[in-house]
Amino acid sequence: MSATRLAACIITRNEAARIASCIEALRFCDEIVVVDSHSEDDTRAIAARLGARVIERDWPGYRTQKQFATDAAGCDWVLSIDADEVVTVALRAQIEALRAGGFAGARGWTIPRSTEYFGRFLRHGNAWPDRQVRLYDRRAARWVGYEVHEKIAVEGPVGALSAPLEHYAYRDLDDQLARLDRYASLMAAQMHAAGRRAGLAQVLLNPAWRLFRGLVIKRGLLDGWRGWMFHVAEAGYVRRKYLRLWARSRGIKT
Repeated sequence: MSATRLAACIITRNEAARIASCIEALRFCDEIVVVDSHSEDDTRAIAARLGARVIERDWPGYRTQKQFATDAAGCDWVLSIDADEVVTVALRAQIEALRAGGFAGARGWTIPRSTEYFGRFLRHGNAWPDRQVRLYDRRAARWVGYEVHEKIAVEGPVGALSAPLEHYAYRDLDDQLARLDRYASLMAAQMHAAGRRAGLAQVLLNPAWRLFRGLVIKRGLLDGWRGWMFHVAEAGYVRRKYLRLWARSRGIKT
């Protein structure tokens, strides 16, 4: 039945080092759609060789590209996966059990993400469980929010799976800091365009709150030096985001 068919959707750019492991873990899906924004490495060739349907397309932003991939799928049920994520054996078993029952009971399902950070998965703090709707009936779901930090909005009940995605987010510390700085710039621009403004209190207090919440309230300190470093970098992202928004609010070029 078409209601039980499942498509995996992935957006990519220069992911030759990681796309194979991502796709290999998705073999249970009826279709794998890769939407690539002009990779300069072998991402498209690897994905095609592994059986994915590859579409090359200009980059409009995360939210818009993921919606395009969802619309391009040949199945109504979609599993949205990033190229730096891997579906675990346990998660596959849970998804296949749902599919066997026609995905009854919900129009979307949240999935926790376990982030690998310098050789170990973080199990506390702001990094865990990082639940996101990733499995959904596209007839009742849309990608919404800003072009970065996008999310799925579902019309109808949403269930929760317990098995995690493995998230291999950063190649090294420089990669993390560069990516967070890019996200901070994108978010500040989009927040400003949406009418958001920032005062100095947000620039000073929001990063401190994010750090305290992650390390103390959510017990990120239990992840040792990895937890400390992850949350310090994350607080830096929050500071740069609101500093840029504060500057834009005063006509200062960022």
